[in-house]
Amino acid sequence: MKIIKRNGAEVVFNIDKIMMAVTKANEAVEEKVRMTPLQIQRISQSVAIACEEMGRSPSVEEIQDLVEKAIMAHGAFEVAKEYITYRYIRSLARQSNTTDDRILSL
Repeated sequence: MKIIKRNGAEVVFNIDKIMMAVTKANEAVEEKVRMTPLQIQRISQSVAIACEEMGRSPSVEEIQDLVEKAIMAHGAFEVAKEYITYRYIRSLARQSNTTDDRILSL
């Protein structure tokens, strides 16, 4: 299965990237509300299955939306909050970089 990156390139789907992102969000919350490694693995697998069922190459944004929903479906709302916050911060950084490039091109 392939995915569509933000720049439009198609690359091979890598479940490890999902597991790593969820693990980082999980590690950012208090230990008492953390998910288990098995829960993280199940979230990653459910996202992979959902992507396969699309019958097309999903975009990175679509995959991230699926990850958010899967984390919340597990009741790990604090982890979901960390994941969403990180996505938002990265989005702002990308917009800032785009703005900088536009200014430099003038």
